Amino acid sequence: MAKKKQAMTSFCQWEGDILVLNVLGKPSSKQDVIGKAKGPQLKISVTASPIAGKATDHMVRFLAKEFSVANKDIEVVFGRFNVNKQLRIKAPTKLPAVINKQLAENISL
Repeated sequence: MAKKKQAMTSFCQWEGDILVLNVLGKPSSKQDVIGKAKGPQLKISVTASPIAGKATDHMVRFLAKEFSVANKDIEVVFGRFNVNKQLRIKAPTKLPAVINKQLAENISL
């Protein structure tokens, strides 16, 4: 029997040991940075240009370092060629502050 997925009420949630992130990407930025929540998405800016998915590939490499996982542990569920993305990060060992804060708020609800 397949697991029923919960509706996303914020930009992140746990599904077992996988962190699911809804992302609003901003390519061609001055620096790689994890920003603030913008509605139900987390804004992530990267320096790479949005040509043939290169900005998404760069974002995956950037986030792999931020979450202390291998690049292969981040799956782009959808949005490889779009600013709206969903990522699944397998067993992250480190969480950026904005993620920790959001997850703490989710638990207290």
